[in-house]
Amino acid sequence: MEARDLRDLVRFDEDGPRHETVFESEHLWSEVVNLDKNQSLGTIRDDDSDAIVLVVTGKVVVQVDRKRKRLEQWETALVSAGSELFITNATGDPAVVLLIAAPPPVRRAVTE
Repeated sequence: MEARDLRDLVRFDEDGPRHETVFESEHLWSEVVNLDKNQSLGTIRDDDSDAIVLVVTGKVVVQVDRKRKRLEQWETALVSAGSELFITNATGDPAVVLLIAAPPPVRRAVTE
């Protein structure tokens, strides 16, 4: 069994979101995204993978295709395969988001 403490992956970079892989296997991929104030992540799209966005700390705005929702700590959003995902830090405080996708994305098309 593998285990990780997510707190070890929390590091912010003023130049843009910082990505830290949590686990990656043949069937599942997960990553912590650290968003400092005024930072955004996206657009991300994978035609074959469903994903879950979990706010670990902070507040973010999640946009999936044309639907937007403000999420706070412990709230989640489902991103269906083929949908476009965009995440923005909603406050001046840092935010940490856990992304989980299955099956693992073949390629991550991220534009920051």
